[in-house]
Amino acid sequence: MILGKVTGTVVATQKDEKLVGSKLLIVQDVNLEGELERKYIVAVDAVGAGIGEIVLVATGSSARQTNATSNKPVDGVVMAIVDTIEISGEVRYMK
Repeated sequence: MILGKVTGTVVATQKDEKLVGSKLLIVQDVNLEGELERKYIVAVDAVGAGIGEIVLVATGSSARQTNATSNKPVDGVVMAIVDTIEISGEVRYMK
């Protein structure tokens, strides 16, 4: 899984028919210090995430395991919105 921040959206009026109705988000990787990395992924939103939220992204064949992405041509899915990140008893992020 990838920890990331939703930084944008993608609109594609012409796409595979299996993707019609899917919301596409641009997610930028975040390290455990909360700093943005210079790596991005376009992922289908399966949980109703919005701009600025910290999310978990599944990639590869795992991205096709949600109800929103089953049997669809996707390689990334936002599958959780993060509420809290705690490392060694220290809260690093809280929504």
